[in-house]
Formats: sequence, C-alpha cells, structure tokens
Amino acid sequence: MLKAVLFDLDGTLLDTAGDMGAAANHVITGLGLNALSDEVLACTTSDGSYALLRAGIPQAMIEQHGLDRLRERMLGFYRQNLCHHTQPYAGVPELLGWLNQNAIPWGVVTNKPAALTEPLLAALPLFSQCGVTVSADTLAHKKPHPAPLLHAAAHLGVKADHCVYVGDHRRDIEAGLAAGMATLAAGWGYVSAGEDPHRWQAGAVMDSVDALSHWLKGAFDAPC
Repeated sequence: MLKAVLFDLDGTLLDTAGDMGAAANHVITGLGLNALSDEVLACTTSDGSYALLRAGIPQAMIEQHGLDRLRERMLGFYRQNLCHHTQPYAGVPELLGWLNQNAIPWGVVTNKPAALTEPLLAALPLFSQCGVTVSADTLAHKKPHPAPLLHAAAHLGVKADHCVYVGDHRRDIEAGLAAGMATLAAGWGYVSAGEDPHRWQAGAVMDSVDALSHWLKGAFDAPC
C-alpha cells in the first residue's frame, strides 16, 4: 500500500533546461564556442553541469581551463539566474495540489546541490507543502545510492516499501529499486540520447504528467 510520493526535480517536476542551458552556454560561448542547441539541452540536462560542459567544450580546452573551474563559473551564473525560464511541467501544479488536498506526503530527492535546490524551491509557491527535500550533498551519498531515498522516507515517517519514486533518469530507477520502493519513469523528462526508459526496470513508464496523475490516483484509491 502506497503512502507517499517522492520525485526527482529537474526533468520530472520542473523544466529547468532553459536556465541550466543559459548557464552552460554562458561559459561555452565565453570560450568562443557555439552554444548548445535546445536538442542537446533536452537530452543532457538531467546528467548535470559536468555533462553540459563536456557536451559543448572540446576535451583539450577542458584540460586547459580545468573542468571544476569551468563548472564553478557555470554554477555562479546559474545561482544568479535560477528561475528566469524554469517552470513546472504542464499538470504538475495540479498533481501536487491533489496530493496536498488528499494529505498524501510527498517530497523531492535530487542530485542538485542544496545551494541551488533550496533557493529554487523557495522561489516557487507550489513547493510550499513539500514534506522533505534531499539534495546531492545532504548526505554522504547521492543517487543512484539508495540512501537519499531512504532518508526522505524516514523524514516523512513512511516505510520505504510504502513509497513510490518518480524520475526521468536511469539512476533514479536504480536508486528507487535499491531502496525497495515502487518506481515510475518520467518519460516526458530529459531522457538521455540513446536511453530507453522501458529498459530501466521501472514499475511503469509514464508518458505524461497526466498519465502519472491517473496512475497515482488509482494507486492511492483516492477521488479524482
């Protein structure tokens, strides 16, 4: 019996590619290189800042400038521009509202650093009733390790096998399975090129937020 829902953030609840991409492209174009296309951003954002930089900067230049320094430059820009283009996917506000109305605990488990996660969620009213937020550096481990999910479940006061975790990356499903949770793949998210969510061994692949809402309402046996 399910009692709580945990979500990944980027590519699952929020479309952050515009702001993440702008930060990456600020660094990339500053080196005299071509900006990443929307298509590249769509299939790379969930892999994080390092992947975005590697997608646009040749290895020789990365070695010359230092990947960590380039990332610091990117994240510095991103911190100042967290929510210019970021928005929830269609249907997400209604889904979170339904969870709140039915007193179903929910939370966010992300590989985004807390210094970015916390101000971003604070800027968006739809997260005001989020029961727990676990970021990449909240614990010693991050996804695909199960520890962040187990920590979130414990914080909500729910056993892991009474939770479902929703995410748009293979590591999300791996973490959920390792934690003993039900898992759902967010097929609308930033699925990496060459990846097939149907091969991740998730309990199901959701093609849209509406499909996810329908699944959850059936699983929790609550009124629509």
